[in-house]
Amino acid sequence: MKTVGFIDYYLDEWHANNYPKMINDLTNGEIQVKYVYGKIDSPNGITNKEWAKKYGAELLDNIEDVIVKSDYLIVLSPDNPEMHEELCELPLKSGKPVYVDKTFAPDKETAIRIFEHADKHGTPCFSSSALRFSSELKDINKENIYKVYSEGHGAYDMYSIHQIEPVVMLMNCRAKRVMGLGDVGHPSVIIEFEDGRVAQIHQCRETNFKITAVDKTNSAVEYPIKSDFFSYFMEALVEFFKTGKIPVEHSQTIDVIAIREAGCRALQKPYEWIEL
Repeated sequence: MKTVGFIDYYLDEWHANNYPKMINDLTNGEIQVKYVYGKIDSPNGITNKEWAKKYGAELLDNIEDVIVKSDYLIVLSPDNPEMHEELCELPLKSGKPVYVDKTFAPDKETAIRIFEHADKHGTPCFSSSALRFSSELKDINKENIYKVYSEGHGAYDMYSIHQIEPVVMLMNCRAKRVMGLGDVGHPSVIIEFEDGRVAQIHQCRETNFKITAVDKTNSAVEYPIKSDFFSYFMEALVEFFKTGKIPVEHSQTIDVIAIREAGCRALQKPYEWIEL
């Protein structure tokens, strides 16, 4: 059996509550979450000690012990990306495979520093929205894409990652600039890429995730995201743990974070281009 160590800001959050069973079920118990660390107790939930007892993990007093005892590492804190650089400091020196939960970093410069830190110490790591691994997106011919429209739900700062990630993957080109339409309460963002193509993401409170891919003839194909994308993400995560081969290039993750960061500024200044 191989073991996974959780390193979190606080443990009682959706990802930490669900990843252990997903990993255990997918690997038939060959990989299990066994060691955990949380910097603080949940502000609105159970304590780290209660969490560890509930999920059958050993709560450790420091990150160093989690690293020593674990074969693989997951840095969580999905709702507090500003904590990732601090929480990643020691894991990314370890040389052990490290997955960093979404949203990878609060801004582009932090994302670059985290990856440079990992590269300096030869530690394989990656980060991604689970939406990247949706089965509906696997067979789309990227070469035929001229425009992409993405719909989804949630607030921009927390959930835009789930739309930006698939857009960056499908466009497969460096982003150039971003323009915000409307306001933060009704977020809609246009992304221009270096080759002149554009994508648009739009969020509404109860909108289901959907991608529309448009070719140069202006023919469109809609891809409602209905698959169990978390299961496909877990398959990619387990494969990464076993092989150390990252499924998402660091440059794309940096672009995703740069777009998200620029989008935050763009929504405060509608109809002005924000350069990346």
